[in-house]
Amino acid sequence: MKMQEVKEIAKKKGVQTSKLNKGELIRAIQSEEGNISCFGIGKATECCQARCLWREDCN
Repeated sequence: MKMQEVKEIAKKKGVQTSKLNKGELIRAIQSEEGNISCFGIGKATECCQARCLWREDCN
């Protein structure tokens, strides 16, 4: 997912987008949603969140 798309999702959820890189922003969105903020921390193979919006981009 491109950064602009991530920013649009963040804005819809009321997450501040300034000064955050893509990974930080996605983790902020995950946290706002009440999910584990685990995007890009190297645990993708252990993840049990099969319906996660970010799963394809996660590593």
